[in-house]
Amino acid sequence: MVGDVDRYPEFVPWITAMRTWNRHGDGEGVEVLDAEATVGFKFLKETFATRVRLNRNDLSVGVSLLHGPFKRLSNRWRFEPHAMGAKVIFDIDFAFRTGLLDAMLAAHFDRAVARLMGCFEARAAVLYTPRAAQRSAGAA
Repeated sequence: MVGDVDRYPEFVPWITAMRTWNRHGDGEGVEVLDAEATVGFKFLKETFATRVRLNRNDLSVGVSLLHGPFKRLSNRWRFEPHAMGAKVIFDIDFAFRTGLLDAMLAAHFDRAVARLMGCFEARAAVLYTPRAAQRSAGAA
């Protein structure tokens, strides 16, 4: 689900467009692709491109900046088995080229990450919860 970046506009509300290209294998269980996302907020619309490395061997997705409004951007998703399904570990490092944007996001960073995780949790519930359980939860 995290590696299916083409579908992000379907469930991450601020991603308004996504384009991928250059998809190729990079060894057994590893796939690499480039992705360009357009994000839109009330006061801002930006496009940036990343290289995404999907590694099924160590259950991780790594992302590095190709170009965009960032000085630097990298993040990594790791997945570990857990009694409730999976433990998700998300690390991100970024800085915007513009100090104002950097300061604005830094001030709301925890809330932004929580919203992002909420988008993925809701998507996982739709994709992986058995249909009968989804109907029961919707009726409650």
